[in-house]
Amino acid sequence: MNIKITYNWLLEYLDTDAGPYELQKYLSLCGPSVETVQKIGDSAKGGLTDYVLDIEITSNRVDMASVFGIALEASAILPQFGKKAKLKMNPLKEFTFKSAYFESIDDKKLNLKIQNPKLVSRFTAVVLSNIDIKHAPDIIRKRLQMIDIKSINNVIDISNYLMVSLGQPTHMFDYDEIKEGTMILRESKKGEKIVTLDDKEITLPGGDIIIEDGSGRIIDLCGIMGGKNSSITDKTKNIVFFVQTYDKKKIRKTSMTTGTRTVAATYFEKGLDPSRVENTLVYGIELLKKYCGGKIDSKLYDIYTSKNIPKNIRVYLKDIQRIMGVPIKEVTITTILKALGFDSNRHEDEELAYPDGVSFQVTVPTYRADDIAIKEDIIEEIARVYGYFNLPNNISPMVYIEQPKEIEKLFEVSRKIKTFLKNIGLHEVMNYSMISKELIEKLDLNLNSKLKLENTISEEIAYLRTALAPSLIKNIKDNEGKREKLNFFEIAKVYEKKKNDLPNEIYRLGIAVNTSFEDLKGIIEALLSELNIKSFETKKRYSQHYTANTGAEILIANRSAVRFGQLKKNYQNNIELKNNVFLAEFELDVLNDNYKLVSPYILPPQYSVIKLDANIKLSKHNFADMKKIAQSVSKLLYSIEFLSSYKDTYTIRFNFTSPKKNIIEDEAKKELSNILSKL
Repeated sequence: MNIKITYNWLLEYLDTDAGPYELQKYLSLCGPSVETVQKIGDSAKGGLTDYVLDIEITSNRVDMASVFGIALEASAILPQFGKKAKLKMNPLKEFTFKSAYFESIDDKKLNLKIQNPKLVSRFTAVVLSNIDIKHAPDIIRKRLQMIDIKSINNVIDISNYLMVSLGQPTHMFDYDEIKEGTMILRESKKGEKIVTLDDKEITLPGGDIIIEDGSGRIIDLCGIMGGKNSSITDKTKNIVFFVQTYDKKKIRKTSMTTGTRTVAATYFEKGLDPSRVENTLVYGIELLKKYCGGKIDSKLYDIYTSKNIPKNIRVYLKDIQRIMGVPIKEVTITTILKALGFDSNRHEDEELAYPDGVSFQVTVPTYRADDIAIKEDIIEEIARVYGYFNLPNNISPMVYIEQPKEIEKLFEVSRKIKTFLKNIGLHEVMNYSMISKELIEKLDLNLNSKLKLENTISEEIAYLRTALAPSLIKNIKDNEGKREKLNFFEIAKVYEKKKNDLPNEIYRLGIAVNTSFEDLKGIIEALLSELNIKSFETKKRYSQHYTANTGAEILIANRSAVRFGQLKKNYQNNIELKNNVFLAEFELDVLNDNYKLVSPYILPPQYSVIKLDANIKLSKHNFADMKKIAQSVSKLLYSIEFLSSYKDTYTIRFNFTSPKKNIIEDEAKKELSNILSKL
């Protein structure tokens, strides 16, 4: 997010000799990026001169998104460059309930109810009477105009002025328009409506934080925009000054689903510190009294449901110096931390409890609770203010972390598979791990077995896939017509759903071709050979998605390693594929467990080999079955090779030899005859 402030406004909080352009230079080096500095006014013509600073604030530093937040950063950063910089006034210490005077009068009562304390971490309100609606004083009106906030009247302008000054949005209600003085904070019901201050009617999706009054009207879409029915008008005499912090996730969701983006919402959705509500309320009362004639006419209402508890983090001097790479002095460390609002207590190594040298017990201010969690966060704060440009530019020595052996082997096998498949002409693809509901339905896959992304950016990538085949089928579809022969492979994870737990992440290899079943089977067997996996069993396997005569499975060591076949015609038509598609999906962990770096030695035939070919009809057995039967019948059979097929006939080559002597062709023919009689 970006904020705009003026230089003179900043000087109310900061005593410095740094000019606006020096601020831009030095802050941008060590903290928030000051993107532009614009001069306003002309002192030569008798006008007041000021400078508007447009500053980029990172999302995790909403505490910085205010004039005071920038002053605090500047007080830490500017001294590193030899510039004077000190806080003139700290509103977090000056504007407190203890320092304010709340009159005992309670003429105008509020009936406050919070249905769910989780919706609001702090809910603070006070009623002021005798309000005189008029133009805001020049100092407030002109500053707001310079930073592109429209001036409306003194009450509304003070509300906006407080937000920019301290980074805490506030809201003003017309007390007399709140029926029965009742404010009930609750979640909205689906379909409820509110007309906001900009005259837009919003239909609420449900679960939004709202306030209704005693008549049941919605008077505030909390954290985003107030309702028109309780807004400040020229006739307003009594106001409810309202300061609060909400559940940031709820505010973000409502803002996005309703399309209502406001400056207040950008603050609330990032998570504000409930502690700053107190300072903003007290400062606001002071301004309302001074510029609106306001008089406190109720007790102080402060419902504090969830406090930010200060964190204590121990960080060692040696760790700071080691990570930064410079011998930074202790006094520099403590000065930087103090300027940023951190308290630190030094401990010596002589204390038995802290044997590792000098350490600092750092107390994190509540407004940094969301972005400071570990010692490295503290060191990062010190390093950025010290100046990254002051750190040595040599690369830290590499630290080798040994991977588990099975992971190392998995990567080794994956590299070997990729290299081999590319060398034989396949193309590697890298798909999203998610697929669409439409693709799932076209392939008759089980939607309930897949995890759905809660906030997907597209319906095309909504469900985590449990197989690689759907993505590869889509790859074939998307590339049809670009070339005649398509052959793809992918190595990636699939995600199997587990009840009340994270999914199982399983590595798979998927292959898809549009050539032929024999081509696919040849690729599979060639890959197994490349991985030196010689012993495996091929058998038929019924599959919902593969044709009856091609659905098959390969077992390695009695574990399912590969499932493959031709995609059925009905699915091919659903996807609108022009050609047949042949698919295989490997369990990578099975390949990993059985892969051998070096092929086992097999003694070659010592005597002559006689080769005989035969044409065999596939009436009973597939090739794998024939191979088993043939090897059980003949002791002279050395190997069997598939040569070709035509319709329902295979051409098979039988190789015969003896481990003891040279055999003649008649002996081989007799062995073949015995084999054929059993098929």
